Amino acid sequence: RFPEVFEGYEAMGKAAHAGGPLDAKTRELVKLGMTIGARLEGATHSHVHKALAAGATAKEIRHAAVLAISTLGPPNTVMALVWVDDVLEAKSRS
Repeated sequence: RFPEVFEGYEAMGKAAHAGGPLDAKTRELVKLGMTIGARLEGATHSHVHKALAAGATAKEIRHAAVLAISTLGPPNTVMALVWVDDVLEAKSRS
C-alpha cells in the first residue's frame, strides 16, 4: 500500500550496508547480534540465513549467538541458540 515508504526503507538499509568498511559476513553477524538482543525471533532466523549466504559458518553463527551470555544472560542466550538452530538444523537436513 505504501511503495514509496518501502523503497525509502530499502534505500536506507543499502546505504547503511555500503557506508562503512565491514564486509558482508561481519555485517550479518552484527545484525544477528542486534536481532538477538531485541528478542526478534523472525529477524534472527532471517539474519542466520543472510549470514550463511554471506559466507559465515554454523560455528561462527553459534559463536555470535553465545556472545549474548554476558550481556543478556543465560536464558536469553539459550533462547537465541534455539532460534539459530531452527535454521541451521533445517539447512543441514536439506
